[in-house]
Amino acid sequence: MQDETLDCQNLLCPLPVLRARKRLLALPAGAVLTVETTDPMALIDLPHFCSQSGDAYLGAETSGPVTTHRIRRGA
Repeated sequence: MQDETLDCQNLLCPLPVLRARKRLLALPAGAVLTVETTDPMALIDLPHFCSQSGDAYLGAETSGPVTTHRIRRGA
């Protein structure tokens, strides 16, 4: 199973969540999606989305203006 990366840099809320949701729906259970964002609200929005959707928020790392979020697709 190959991880996927979604570039959501320079997109504001709610677009990173909406695009992540769409991409996750196309992935098999257990796949990991990496979402790259520059919107600081994504640090709140993506974990909240995961708690609602049943996907697992694996954490985030920030390097400069870009925050990289990792989400594991739920069952």
